[in-house]
Amino acid sequence: QVQLVESGGGLVQAGDSLRLSCAASGRTFNSYRMAWFRQLSGKAREFVGAIDWSFDSTDYADSVKGRFTVSRDNAKNMVYLQMNDLKREDTAVYYCAAAQLVAWDTRQTASSYTHWGQGTQVTVSS
Repeated sequence: QVQLVESGGGLVQAGDSLRLSCAASGRTFNSYRMAWFRQLSGKAREFVGAIDWSFDSTDYADSVKGRFTVSRDNAKNMVYLQMNDLKREDTAVYYCAAAQLVAWDTRQTASSYTHWGQGTQVTVSS
């Protein structure tokens, strides 16, 4: 099992950068696929990016591709979301998520993840 704690959210201006962190507990962290989702006010949770456990693959939503980067440091049990060139439409609550023993092709599906952080608010002014 894995427990996730997120940090790094805040208020920034359009064009700024921000890095979110997700601290994970659990001995089997390196076997989990990790992802970031976000939820805009009044809307459904949506996929942002994911990284597999072997670092062979990453995937990103079209809306953030080229601007956001998901990375992980298994030695530190940490997952990161580096967000560059932030836009107003990036304003949301961002969630870290983990999944184990699921197919890579489910990476954009929220229901495939069994562990979630509490969420951290990112607000972009413009």
